[in-house]
Amino acid sequence: MPNTPIQKILFGCPGTGKSYRISNNDDGGIAQKDLDIDNNSDNIIKTVFHPEYTYGDFMGKLVPITNEAGKVEYNFYGGHFLRALIKAYKNMIEAHYRLKTESYDNVLLVIDEINRGNSSAIFGTVFQLLDRETEDNPLKSLKGWSSYPINLTEIEFNYFQKAIGIKEDTTGKDGNKYSLGKFIQEKSFAEFQEEIKFFNLNIESMGIRIPPNLSIIATMNTSDNSIYFMDNAFKRRWDWEYVDWDDDFAKIIPSAKYGKDGDLKWDNEWKKLVKNLNTFIKQNANSIRGGKIEDMQIGYYFIKDDFVSAEKIRNKLMFFIWDSIFNRDKTPLQKLLKVDKKDLVTFGDFIKQHNEFVINLLQGKFE
Repeated sequence: MPNTPIQKILFGCPGTGKSYRISNNDDGGIAQKDLDIDNNSDNIIKTVFHPEYTYGDFMGKLVPITNEAGKVEYNFYGGHFLRALIKAYKNMIEAHYRLKTESYDNVLLVIDEINRGNSSAIFGTVFQLLDRETEDNPLKSLKGWSSYPINLTEIEFNYFQKAIGIKEDTTGKDGNKYSLGKFIQEKSFAEFQEEIKFFNLNIESMGIRIPPNLSIIATMNTSDNSIYFMDNAFKRRWDWEYVDWDDDFAKIIPSAKYGKDGDLKWDNEWKKLVKNLNTFIKQNANSIRGGKIEDMQIGYYFIKDDFVSAEKIRNKLMFFIWDSIFNRDKTPLQKLLKVDKKDLVTFGDFIKQHNEFVINLLQGKFE
């Protein structure tokens, strides 16, 4: 069975157990329950963002060392993301060739305090890889893979291909020969590329994608959100899950009054919601900081699922509206929901009004 990756940010106030939810020694957390990864496995790679954390820490960098002869040499050390990517590919190679299965052991990259570092600078070109395919698409990629590739630098790609076992022999008279550990021996470039096409890997252009067995889960304290700004394009590429301080929070959200299990059908209900929401945003432009309305409106692909779940509306759409659109002035939301100011103080207050929010927008009740 193909792997289904998780790409999510857990957010909430400090001390709510966000990191504990990801992996722990009690019930294993998301790593164990959803990805079948043991808490002590080397398939979990953890890092913490901070103001001095860089792209080099994330992807890799040259580090000077003094050798035994007293001379300075520079060695390339893979960063946390590149190490997670390599581990995911090695698991794929092992499963495909030795175990003869397309169900690969999952790898989880955990990023704590994602907003305490400059995420745009840290992710760099990796940002492009965060767009994942939600279904098989022969014109782009397969489900779970990055929709679009990026090209690594030569030093990054050399480190990557060596780590997963690809060797290039440049001494042959008939051109370069490629091998992959004990599985593929001395093939021409064209033959080798055909052999590894299931990797979505392009040796010539040094192009890579994130595979479906690599998940990324991050944590974020909402009280620290002003440390580094996370732009809207970056936010859109993640699922979001609000972790409330109140253990009974999930129990007091009423069941939805529309659709099957609170889902919205993408082609009609969701598109109607998006259209009405963008109208609502335009009508309340004076409440938006800087008046950059185009940057604050959303497109239909803000959520790409066939059925847009109530959970994603609460955790992703409503947080975006609360944190990015009406972060300065909540008056439009108070009017939309018909609640007093005292009843809409925290984000937790807002998503308890999930049903009223969706129904009023669908029905256009925001004049």
